[in-house]
Amino acid sequence: MSDNIITAATVHLDVDAGSDPAAVITYLAENLGEAGRTTDPSELSRAALAREAKSATGLPGGIAIPHARAASVTTASLAFARLSNKVDFGAPDGPADLVFLIAAPEGAAADHMKLLSSLARALVRPDFVAALREAPSDERVVELVDEAINPAPAGSPSTTATPAAGAATTAAVPAAGTKTAETAKTLGGSDSQKRPSIVAITACPTGIAHTYMAADALKYAAERAGVDFHVEPQGSSGTTPFTPDVIAGADAVIFATDVGVKGKSRFSGKPVIESGVKRAINEPDKMIAEAVEASRNPHAARVDGSADDGAAAAEESGSSLSFGKKIQQALMTGVSYMIPFVAAGGLLIALGFLLAGYQIANKTLDSSKTLSDGAYIALNNSLWDLPAGGLGQYLGGVSFAIGALAMSMLVPVLAGYISFAIADRPGIAPGFVAGLVSVAVGASFIGGLIGGLIAGAVCLAISRLPLPQWARGLQPVIIIPLFGSLIVGGLMFMLLGKPLAWVTTQLTDGLNSMSGSSKIVLGVVLGLMMCFDLGGPVNKAAYLFATTGLAIGDTPQLEIMAAVMCAGMVPPLAMALATVIRPGLFTEPERENGKAAWFLGAAFISEGAIPFAAKDPVRVIPSMMAGGALAGALIMAFGVTQRAPHGGIFVFFTMNHWLLFLAALAAGTVLGTVCVVAAKQFGRSSSRQTSAPELETIPA
Repeated sequence: MSDNIITAATVHLDVDAGSDPAAVITYLAENLGEAGRTTDPSELSRAALAREAKSATGLPGGIAIPHARAASVTTASLAFARLSNKVDFGAPDGPADLVFLIAAPEGAAADHMKLLSSLARALVRPDFVAALREAPSDERVVELVDEAINPAPAGSPSTTATPAAGAATTAAVPAAGTKTAETAKTLGGSDSQKRPSIVAITACPTGIAHTYMAADALKYAAERAGVDFHVEPQGSSGTTPFTPDVIAGADAVIFATDVGVKGKSRFSGKPVIESGVKRAINEPDKMIAEAVEASRNPHAARVDGSADDGAAAAEESGSSLSFGKKIQQALMTGVSYMIPFVAAGGLLIALGFLLAGYQIANKTLDSSKTLSDGAYIALNNSLWDLPAGGLGQYLGGVSFAIGALAMSMLVPVLAGYISFAIADRPGIAPGFVAGLVSVAVGASFIGGLIGGLIAGAVCLAISRLPLPQWARGLQPVIIIPLFGSLIVGGLMFMLLGKPLAWVTTQLTDGLNSMSGSSKIVLGVVLGLMMCFDLGGPVNKAAYLFATTGLAIGDTPQLEIMAAVMCAGMVPPLAMALATVIRPGLFTEPERENGKAAWFLGAAFISEGAIPFAAKDPVRVIPSMMAGGALAGALIMAFGVTQRAPHGGIFVFFTMNHWLLFLAALAAGTVLGTVCVVAAKQFGRSSSRQTSAPELETIPA
């Protein structure tokens, strides 16, 4: 029963909960606190607002479902508000008047996802949404939600149309005579004509709300069109794959996904309509009509299933992504897989310096006629045969050696996963080969970028070659890796290696020769990039530029790393300081986020400023860019170097002038704070000025 999820005490009808999402979320979190569902409403509201900053939770039809997990939540719960004044939660069709706050305990991931998926699927049904708007009492809302989340057993008169999360569903055929004129036209105008059979895959990055909403939106659209329909939501609540007979009988397939399709090869040769998951929610009828049309068009785009489980992840011609967007996604995939190697390797090297000193990086003989290089120490000594420097030097050498090996994988990993993003698993080996060859010929990360793209394109082209049936099983595990590695490796050695190595050498020499104003300009540019999108593609490009230079180890590269780290620490620290010196300019949730931003900034986690930037980007982002530019310029002017790729103030021992680093950080933070306070003070709207007092009057 819903007694464990929602009660009349957590339902509020026709209330004015505030003028922005933060106010509504705080209102509902406080309500759950009063109902004994959370011991710390402010923690719950912070978690929900942090989730809101990552991706808006507004849905078409005037609905919003903010959600979060928090340690203070004592039981999985729902709070609901039917708003008298609509609030914009970022839905494409306007503000929302129906808002559910979904709260789950920190360790209750299954409960969280079950609530989200079940409620999201119900919210696709017009009858459920209409019933919520017409509900005369809190108790009636509880009954409606209970029926949606806990449907009666099959065969019961009260059974809802919403299938269990993760189950493949089949659309029922409407009763005779219920087809609209549009439907009749779609099906050729004849009821006696065989109904098309459409199958669909839906999947979003989190596999929770949008996955199941898209599935049900398409299901109901298929019902309206009189089409036989089956859907496989590939979500976090589990996936029930199609049976072979369902796939065999399908006339066309819809891929409504923001991520890769699991088991794409099952649909090889089927006509395909492909889009992002949100289009299936917003335009389900149009997608069903397009799938019906594709099923009758011999020239329609078809699924390329030449490799199993999406091994040839070719973007079909029906994809809505532009070429530039696909390249950007591939590059960001490579960077995202590379960053853990950067963090682990760089921090282990820093630990080696802490334990054994900077001489651990020198391949020279010490007074004991023993190489002080960390790799030599690790390979030629053990706990039972310590080097002359003792245990500290040995442990430092081992840490340095492990970190250096991890850092040596940066370019191969970057290239391998760029190729993976283009051609899926068969592209990994050729991509790694491209990266290894790039390192061998001296092309470094520029060669890795180019080599990874070439490897992915070559593997993708090979995957589309028409091969005999007996050879198709060998394609993903032998043919593509073999010929892909041969082609891209040959290209890198024979044609591209030396030109790319020359570019890398010129870039390195240019950095080494920078001094005075030119070096300061570089610091300004890096600072602007780090603060432009706070963890997005531009930020990651600057970070990649800095971290790949660590492997070279020359002073200019170490200065670049220091400038990038210092500038990246500015946004959260500046916003934290702004909430302290001018708290009246910020809402209560923002002031709470400011407390957490102190630590996030100190640890070089730029994302700590995202909640502020997401809510007020016009004032926050330019202010942070100003502070970051100053910090980067001062670092370059001071000649501060940084040997660790992450850690902020916790890796001061890897800097040559940590006091100057602090001075640059303080200057950038103060400038960013002054700019954002001035922007909010003199540019805020009347609605923004009243938002904080409304939040402050919410009862505890």
